[in-house]
Amino acid sequence: MESRFVEKLREDTLRCTICPRMCVIQPGKRGFCGTKENQNGKLVSLTYGHISALAVDPIEKKPLAHFYPGSRALSISSVGCSFTCPWCQNYHISTGNIENHQTRYMHPEEVVEIAMTQECTSIAYTYNEPLINLNYVEDTARFAHESDVKNVLVTNGYISTHALEKVVDVIDAANVDWKAFNNEFYKEHCSADLQSVLDSTEYMKEHGVHVETTFLVIPETNDSEREIREMVKYIIGHLGPDTPLHLSRFFPMYKFQHLSPTPVETLIRAREIALEEGLRYVFVGNVRSGGYEDTVCPECGKPVIDRTGYTITGWNLDEDMNCRNCGYHVSIVGRKETHSDGFLV
Repeated sequence: MESRFVEKLREDTLRCTICPRMCVIQPGKRGFCGTKENQNGKLVSLTYGHISALAVDPIEKKPLAHFYPGSRALSISSVGCSFTCPWCQNYHISTGNIENHQTRYMHPEEVVEIAMTQECTSIAYTYNEPLINLNYVEDTARFAHESDVKNVLVTNGYISTHALEKVVDVIDAANVDWKAFNNEFYKEHCSADLQSVLDSTEYMKEHGVHVETTFLVIPETNDSEREIREMVKYIIGHLGPDTPLHLSRFFPMYKFQHLSPTPVETLIRAREIALEEGLRYVFVGNVRSGGYEDTVCPECGKPVIDRTGYTITGWNLDEDMNCRNCGYHVSIVGRKETHSDGFLV
C-alpha cells in the first residue's frame, strides 16, 4: 500500500510526513519506525492491513472513563512504534518489524464488520502505536463512520499537524499517553519531543475529539511532585479541568526491570495534587481497591460511577448526566451501555 502521507524530494528520495520526525528515506531504506519503505520512489506502508492482535475490550480498559461508559471496543493493533520507551509493556510488537511477526491481513471493511457483529460501539487502534499505520487507521475509520461505529486512538500523540488535520474528522476519542512532562525525558527515553505531543493533544481537543490523558508514574524518573503539578496546570489551562487524567502504576518491564513498582502512596499523592490544582476527574490505575477508578462528582464528592476494575458496578447519573445527589453536570460523551458477559478473544 502506497502511503498518502509523503513528500517527494530530489530524485527518488521521499519524506514521510506522519510524525514530527519527518524521516527522509532513501531508495531501499525505511524510516525510524520501520513501517515505511522507499520502494523505487514510492513510500510503501509495510504494515497496512497486517493485524497483530484483535480483541473485544470494555472501553474502560483503553482507558476511557467518560466515553460511552460500559461500551465495547474492538481493539486492533499492528507492529512497530515511533518511540523507544524502555519500559514498554508491548515491546514484543512495538520493537519488531513486520517480517518477524505473525499477523493476519484484514481489509478495513472486515474490521468494521467484526465490530458490528460483536456489538462494539467503537474500534480502538491500540497496543502498538497506531499513528504510524495512519493510512490503515484512516481507511478503517472512514468505513466505521459510515456504519455509525466510533473510532478511538490509544496513542503516544506523536503526529504532525499536517497529518492530523487530514484524519481528525473521523477520530471520536483519544487517550494520549503523556510519558513525562519534561522534554529531556522525551529526548532520552522516547527519542522524541514533548511539545509535539502537547500540540497534537490540543489539536484533537480543539477539533471535537474527546480527549483523556494517561501518565505512567515511574519511580526516580518522572515522579516528582513539581512535574506532576506542572503537568496538571497545563492540562487545566490547555485542555480544560474536565479532562480526565489517568495516573497509572509502573511495574518493571523490558529494559526498566531494575526499578521497583511505583509506591501506591506516590500515586495517591499525585492524585491529591491534581485535585488540589483543580482537575475534576483523576483516576489511579493498576491499584486495587480504594475507589480510585470511580468517577466522583466534583460538587458533592459522591461517586457517580462506581467501578471495579473495568466493570461499572454503580451508576448515580440521570439521563442528562447530572449527579442524582446534587444535580451537578458531569462531562461524559455518549450514553451508558450494558452488555452480557462474553468477549471475543
